[in-house]
Amino acid sequence: MGTLLLLPVGLGDAAWSIWLPQHVRDSACAIEHFVVENAKSARAELARLGHPKPLRELAINELPASPTLADCDQLLAPALAGHNIALMSDAGCPAVADPGALLVRRSHELGICVRPLVGPSSLMLALMASGLDGQRFAFHGYLPARDPERAKKIVSLDTESARLTQTQLFIETPYRNQALFAALLQHSQTQTRLCVATDLTLNSELVITRKISGWRTVAMPDLDKRPTVFLLLATIKS
Repeated sequence: MGTLLLLPVGLGDAAWSIWLPQHVRDSACAIEHFVVENAKSARAELARLGHPKPLRELAINELPASPTLADCDQLLAPALAGHNIALMSDAGCPAVADPGALLVRRSHELGICVRPLVGPSSLMLALMASGLDGQRFAFHGYLPARDPERAKKIVSLDTESARLTQTQLFIETPYRNQALFAALLQHSQTQTRLCVATDLTLNSELVITRKISGWRTVAMPDLDKRPTVFLLLATIKS
């Protein structure tokens, strides 16, 4: 029986030696079967890691956007035949705010060993660097792209954060970052703390936490087309 290895992918174009331990790179280079979010980006990542085999000789299969159990069984067949498989997303850790959870769950059901490998997670890096509550937190994925739905969601997250003393994490398509940031300043309470964590692990990395009242007094950071995690922690109202 093979093993399903969960292989993190870099968050940008930095050299792998900056963000990936050597033993994880070695594990990746020993695998010949891959389940990936996108075949083209996976090949580029494996080339960056210096996989010793020609890429055309590797079995690189894309995970469907909405996989079925039958899809998972087909993708996991090499593991049942004794081969190790690596699961890769486009960036960061697979199956966390990315595709792959059903494949991992099916591996457990089939008795396939699942092994998570060490690597970058934008959510964990952002939470670590934010100074916000790291004991109670929730990730909400993408917020609605337009008002009034977006405004209602921000108010809801602000209220929920105060009620639970819980850090709220969310992301946006990078070209809409500026619009989301402006909406957060408009609809969050003045004492709520907002962190933006941008270009994590890159030379251009930016992590800043301020109260909404403080953000309103300074120039808006340049978040346009830069991968960003937003984190919000509201103050309990007395």
